[in-house]
Amino acid sequence: MRLLIVLSLLICVPVMALAQQKSRKLFPYNYTIDDLPNGMRLVTVPTDYPNLVALYIVVQTGSRNEVESGKSGFAHFFEHMMFRGSENYTGDQREAIFKRAGAETNAYTSDDRTVYHATFSKEDLDEILKMEADRFLRLKYALPEFQTESLAVKGEYDKNSANPFSKLFEVMRETAFKTHTYSHTTMGYLKDIQDMPNQFEYSQEFFKRFYRPEYTTVVLVGDVTRAGAMDLTRKYFGDWKRGDYVAKIPAEPKQTEPRKAHVDWPSPTLPIVAVAFRGPAYSDVEKDKMALDLLAQVAFGENSDLYQRLVLTEQKVDALSPTFSNRMDPELFALLARVKDAKDVDYVRDQILATFKRYTTELIPTAKLDATRSRLRYGFAMAMDSSDAIASTLAPFVSLRRSPETIDKLAALMETITAQDVRDAAARYFRDESRTIVTLATGTKAVAKSEATEVKN
Repeated sequence: MRLLIVLSLLICVPVMALAQQKSRKLFPYNYTIDDLPNGMRLVTVPTDYPNLVALYIVVQTGSRNEVESGKSGFAHFFEHMMFRGSENYTGDQREAIFKRAGAETNAYTSDDRTVYHATFSKEDLDEILKMEADRFLRLKYALPEFQTESLAVKGEYDKNSANPFSKLFEVMRETAFKTHTYSHTTMGYLKDIQDMPNQFEYSQEFFKRFYRPEYTTVVLVGDVTRAGAMDLTRKYFGDWKRGDYVAKIPAEPKQTEPRKAHVDWPSPTLPIVAVAFRGPAYSDVEKDKMALDLLAQVAFGENSDLYQRLVLTEQKVDALSPTFSNRMDPELFALLARVKDAKDVDYVRDQILATFKRYTTELIPTAKLDATRSRLRYGFAMAMDSSDAIASTLAPFVSLRRSPETIDKLAALMETITAQDVRDAAARYFRDESRTIVTLATGTKAVAKSEATEVKN
C-alpha cells in the first residue's frame, strides 16, 4: 500500500527515492517519489513490461469527506463529471484521444479516494498527461451538463439498490455508524442524490475544496523513466494552486449496545445475514488491523471450519464472505452469508456469532497462522503481473499513506503477528456492545424481527 532523500533547487522537490528493494519486501519494484512545491506527489515505478504505461491519478477524496448534511454523494458525482470535458478538451475530444491511443481508461470512487486510471503506449504519455492536467486544473461544466449527470448518478443508485447485497450493505453502514461519514455509502443517501440537480453551486465548491494538488498523487508505472515523468508532471501540473481546505471528519462515538436492522425485500430473493463489529482503521504500525485481517482468513475464509460446515457439508449457505477494508478511520469487520432456506437464518446467524466468540478465547495454531501469512504474501505478489496491475495495487495504499513504502511496512508488521496478538485483537473488538446484525429477506416471516428495526425498501 514506500527511500533516499534527494534535494532539488528547481520546481520539483524529490523527497524520497528507493535504490533497491530487499528480497523479503512485498513490493519488489524500484520506485521514486517526488513532490512538487504545490503539494502534488509523483510516484514513478519503471518496469520491464515494454512500451506500455499505466497512469493512476489518486485523489484522497471519497465519501468520507462529505461532511455536510444533505451533501452526500459528491465524491462519486465528480468521478462522473471529470469525463464531461474541460476548458481545452470536450468530452468527445477526450474520448477520441484515448481511442486513438488505444487506451483503456476508467475511474472509481470509494470511502477514502477517487482514482482515475488509464493504460496506453508510452509515446502517448505527453498528450494524455496534458489532457488529464487540463481537467484537474480547468474542469468546465455548465448547469445543463451538471443536471444531466445528476440524473445519471440517480440511475446508478437505482441499479445498485436493486441488488440485495448492495441494499443490505447500505443499511448495515447506516445502522453501525451514527456520526462518522462512513454512515453513508459511496453513492450517498437517496434524498441527497434526488436533490443533486439543485446543488450546482455546491458542486463547484466541492471541486474547489478537494481537487487540489496536496490531495493528489500521480502514479506512473511501466516503460517510463523518473526524469521523463518528472519533466511532464512539472510541465503540466506545476501551475496548479494549493488549496487551504481541510475536512473535519466527525469521530464516531463508542458503541454501547448491540444494534439490529432488517430489510424487507419486495421481490423473491434468498435471505442474507450480515454480522459486523466495529474494527480498527488501517495501520502499518499498530498490530490490530493486520491481526484481524489474518483472522478473517482463518475464521471465515474458504478453508475455515465455518465455511466448510455451512457451505460444503451442511449446504445451508451458498455465499459466505468476510469484508474488512483498509480505511483511514475505524471500519466494520463484517461477515455476509446468503442462506438457502429462510428457516435456517437463525441457525446460520448463531453459528457466525459462535465463531466470532470462539476466537476471542482460542489461539490459532502457529502452523495455520504461518500458512495464512504465506498464502496472503503469495497472492499479493502474484497479482502484480502487469504495469496496470502494479499501479492498481498501489493506488489504495497511496491513498492511505501516499507511498508504496507502506506495503513493505505492512508486510514486516504481518511477520510479527502472533496467535496471542490475534486472540487479543478479537477479544478487544468482537464485543457484544460493538456488534451490528442486519438481515434481508422477502416477506415478514423469513426472519424474526421482534428485536430488529425494520427498513422498508
